[in-house]
Amino acid sequence: MKKTILVLAVALFASAAAFAQKPVKLGHIDAQELIKIMPEVDSAQKVLQVEQGEAEKMLKSMQTELQTLYTEYQSKKDQMSDLIKQTKEAELQDKETRMRQFQENAVKRLQERNDELFAPIQEKIKNAIAKVAKANGYTYIFTSGAALYEGGDDVLPLVKKEMGLK
Repeated sequence: MKKTILVLAVALFASAAAFAQKPVKLGHIDAQELIKIMPEVDSAQKVLQVEQGEAEKMLKSMQTELQTLYTEYQSKKDQMSDLIKQTKEAELQDKETRMRQFQENAVKRLQERNDELFAPIQEKIKNAIAKVAKANGYTYIFTSGAALYEGGDDVLPLVKKEMGLK
């Protein structure tokens, strides 16, 4: 009798737990496809291209200046005293160091600028996906591209509609 009550209690508990669980609804989205059609992305990329072009122009100018100084040094070094040679070599090393530092700073600044320009875009996408997920009862939405199997629904059309994109 005790066993029957215990088995019945366990079965009742297991069935109650099964009914209490919310069904899992999966979706996926190709975020890269979404990014391609957002007009804000084109604007951000244009800003980055201009800033990158400015940095490349400055770097090229520094390289030309360094090359000119080096060529001048090479052509006249045999006629220079040791003190002047050392001074010119130090000047060349200093210019080369400053050029490398500029290049490193430019790369770092362009990455920061990229992050700064794309953060609002990523936030907009995240918010649109969250609204679609909530409105349509999705438990999880995964980004496509890295998945080996894409189960669930493609929510890209819903997110595009939420964002007012075609």
